[in-house]
Amino acid sequence: MNLERSHTFSFSPDGERFLLDGKPVQIRSGEMHPARIPREYWLHRIRMAKAMGMNCIALYIMWNYHEPRPGVFDFVNGNRDIEAFIRLCQQEALWVLLRPGPYVCAEWDLGGLPAYLLGEPDIQLRTDSATDARYMAAVTRYIGELAPRIKPLMIDAGGPILMIQIENEFGSYASNPAYLEELRQLWLRGGIAGPFYTEDGLAQLERNRTTVTGGAIALSNGNAAQIATVRRAFPAVPAMAGEVYPGWLTHWGEPEFAGLHYDLSAILTAFMQSQLSFNLYVIHGGTSFGFYAGANVDESGNYQPDITSYDYGAPINEQGAATAKYLKYRDIIARYLAEPLPEFPDAIPTVAGHSMTPALFASIWDNLPAPLPRESSVDPQPFEHYGQTSGLMLYRRQLRAQPVGALDISDVHDYAAVFVGERYAGGVSRARIPHGYAQRLHVTHRAPLALPATVTGALEILVEAMGRVNFGPAIVDRKGLLAPVKMQYADGSVSSIVEWEVLLLPMDEAYIAGLEARCTNPLKPGLFFKARLVLDEIGDTWLDMSQWTKGVVWVNGHNLGRYWRIGPQQRLYCPAPWLTQGENEVLIFDLHQIETKPVQLVNSPY
Repeated sequence: MNLERSHTFSFSPDGERFLLDGKPVQIRSGEMHPARIPREYWLHRIRMAKAMGMNCIALYIMWNYHEPRPGVFDFVNGNRDIEAFIRLCQQEALWVLLRPGPYVCAEWDLGGLPAYLLGEPDIQLRTDSATDARYMAAVTRYIGELAPRIKPLMIDAGGPILMIQIENEFGSYASNPAYLEELRQLWLRGGIAGPFYTEDGLAQLERNRTTVTGGAIALSNGNAAQIATVRRAFPAVPAMAGEVYPGWLTHWGEPEFAGLHYDLSAILTAFMQSQLSFNLYVIHGGTSFGFYAGANVDESGNYQPDITSYDYGAPINEQGAATAKYLKYRDIIARYLAEPLPEFPDAIPTVAGHSMTPALFASIWDNLPAPLPRESSVDPQPFEHYGQTSGLMLYRRQLRAQPVGALDISDVHDYAAVFVGERYAGGVSRARIPHGYAQRLHVTHRAPLALPATVTGALEILVEAMGRVNFGPAIVDRKGLLAPVKMQYADGSVSSIVEWEVLLLPMDEAYIAGLEARCTNPLKPGLFFKARLVLDEIGDTWLDMSQWTKGVVWVNGHNLGRYWRIGPQQRLYCPAPWLTQGENEVLIFDLHQIETKPVQLVNSPY
């Protein structure tokens, strides 16, 4: 298909088929997210999808990745240049399904919504202007910035975008036709007339009727039978399987990586036999670098933070290599195509066999900013109240000598290390953690933390924000201390501790660049370690962090993401473009470890 000339995309009058230039077309789409892939690898991943038989790429746009602060947008730098990614798809003769949100889920922090929205204590998300004008004003600003960039890339303007999705799986959240229509009108106001589509699970679609005027319907976890059901219920528009899962997401603390053994062979065969349209979610997952991995809440209300890797058990793995699934699915799809598939690109080289033992570099306690001015509230406030998105926050209070029993910070979001008089006293985790880990580090799961018999000096609570919930009604997920801190005394009495100092530690690029090599107390956890890594040649690699406890790794200033001893992920992916021949700097922050341990470079994620 020549994508250089103008084309049309529409629906057949009976709603049975998608039409390209008036003729039925099967959309064979593979999803990948530019935000999770180094820009240098975009073309490789796109070509890998094409070689598996895809004629289309679906992609989310993560709003919070492009507007981290109100009105401050970046659609230009690095892998934020969405227009460049879409034009690469067009260069490779692939169509595009655009999924711009504003909410996307995607196992991404807050489902892609900007955390600054949570600075409003009573904000309501994913709702219409009549319910919360503040939320929709921010959405209007976002789509207003995005639409002029997208309009020239629509198929009616000579671009590759076939359809734009309105919101995402809204039927799993609420029923509000006014909200979905308001979003559609924002795109119309931006000069984009569609086509549009929605995405939902079949049960949620049937219950909440979450469609938009004239929009096609995509089904999460859809198959041929579900598409037939939707066609009977909504005969005016076509339906497709909008998220077909070749794998699944993984949370910290789970026994193994999820979805590695899923097999879509029968489902894919049925799609190809009937020429039904589908989108593999995801054909390639990539990595939630930095602090962007999200979280879920299970049916019992337990918080489940997502691991850094978004490998997802996808046909193209985290590093871009073809898996056994890839080869199997490629063969299935090729049987039904008139033209042979292109050869897939060469594998990207890896490097391994290097070992380093980082040296103590600095203490977070010697790199503290000034406390914020005293707040009018006597209670500690969450990150968002202070305008901070991620990283750490220190809540500090001087105490007089007194016998105590326990400290209650059970509503911590999400992980706290507690210090009394310069000594580590234990921790509190919002997520469930293995017994051995909890016992070794004296960490409780949302329960009062037993303290030394007598407390004196500074009480310091160092809180780490992990991923914000990205799915369901619990997405209003603020970070930090969300309730008064209570001290349980030896005599059985309980009182709230007031008048806290608050110190912001965003662990962002500016903070890391400004670290000073000071450590006056190497026995107090919260330490940075640094290593010099010399490479004769570069390639993709993984840093094996299995001998470390809980923290973050930077390589040459690039944040590889979080590691955590509880697994199942023990290795962090480092792409070759972030390395240099010769000397490289590796920086590790560990919340618990005071002794350095070796870090191995290996050539596989497991």
